[in-house]
Amino acid sequence: MPVEVIDFVWLGIAILAAVVEAVVPSLVSVWFVPGSLAGLVVSLCGGPIWLQIFVFLAVSLACLAFTRPLAKKLLVHHKERTNADRVVGATGIVIQDIDNVVSTGRVTVMGNSWSARSTQKDGKIEAGSRVRIERIEGVKLLVTPVEPPQP
Repeated sequence: MPVEVIDFVWLGIAILAAVVEAVVPSLVSVWFVPGSLAGLVVSLCGGPIWLQIFVFLAVSLACLAFTRPLAKKLLVHHKERTNADRVVGATGIVIQDIDNVVSTGRVTVMGNSWSARSTQKDGKIEAGSRVRIERIEGVKLLVTPVEPPQP
């Protein structure tokens, strides 16, 4: 079984794909490594060039189809929730009048005092009011007044 030029081509494709994968931060060529190695095996067994190319494409596409979803799931970084995120959706008490025009206002929630701004158009909420924390922007809570229960 003599070694031919095409054998070196398949080996070169495998090495090149591996090097590109190592250099590039995202998955782009890892699937061509097993495909080119499969093409090399067919070549070493004396298979015709059309069969080598077919096996290369079939193995590469199969690797892509079966491993891409798994790799994507493992490589996607989800936002880690912080302790501050747990206040979103909670209810707090306004301890300093909230006025968006003059950028004042504080809310106590879960035992901590936060700067706060209103999500309402008028942007004013009086001290002592109950509010729901809608979201956090920077170090400020964006809050909405909670309606008191009707008797």
